[in-house]
Amino acid sequence: MKPHWLDEPRNVKRLWRLFLAVLAATVLAELAVALHPHFEVEALFGFHAWYGFLACAAMILVAKGLGLLLKRPDTYYEGDGDE
Repeated sequence: MKPHWLDEPRNVKRLWRLFLAVLAATVLAELAVALHPHFEVEALFGFHAWYGFLACAAMILVAKGLGLLLKRPDTYYEGDGDE
């Protein structure tokens, strides 16, 4: 079976560098855009990048918590003698 291109650590490292470059470019693009903040905190440099990152991290934490709450045992779908 042919290995997937993401199986090579070199390609994963390239992807991380690409993602970081895109993130840096979008944050630096904020310097060229006229902001019209509705709230004072929105005027801070890089606020939208931090807000997006923290919102994503919060969604991951909530999903992990829901996973712990809703987890079922491995034998959940095995019948009680039903065959």
